[in-house]
Amino acid sequence: MYTSSMQSLIDELARLPGIGPKSAQRIAFHLLGVTNAEATRLANAILEVKERTSLCHRCFNISDSETCDICNDAERDTSIICVVEDPHDIVAVERTKGFRGLYHVLHGAISPMDGVGPERLRIQELLERLRTEKVTEIILCTNPNLDGEATAMYLARLLKPLEISVTRIASGVPVGGDLEYADEVTLGRALEGRREMATS
Repeated sequence: MYTSSMQSLIDELARLPGIGPKSAQRIAFHLLGVTNAEATRLANAILEVKERTSLCHRCFNISDSETCDICNDAERDTSIICVVEDPHDIVAVERTKGFRGLYHVLHGAISPMDGVGPERLRIQELLERLRTEKVTEIILCTNPNLDGEATAMYLARLLKPLEISVTRIASGVPVGGDLEYADEVTLGRALEGRREMATS
């Protein structure tokens, strides 16, 4: 039905998260209508982010340098670490303007159904940070779904012997939802109402 190059573009777009076949077709036809300069800017932006973006060696947020802007910010409270699943969750928390500590990105959640165990996450790196940094509180800000809750419970049990306050974001974020889609007020209230994690 389509030319081979058009079908190839549609297929690649459909592989992106949240993009189904119909959306992929609409985007492909939109891209077909843009100028060569606009198409080149898009292609260059994709290549540049792939070439220049890496992970912060401290918190594993995305960064253009060895250490991300948040870790480099001298105004942040280094005694509090907010643990999130993915880098885009940091953006969601930062929008609340209610948290001034540091972050640690796990890059996923424990999910036995998907074959993701604790060893696939940045948990050992978190433990290493706790050995070298003076941290008084860990906020478990994983998604309020089954995988996020399982990850939070696993971390709470793991961290309990370290005698660090371990809290969990409070209700306000709907169960089964993702932090990325929570509005600022809801997520802000959830952070303010965080609670101590029970491990038994």
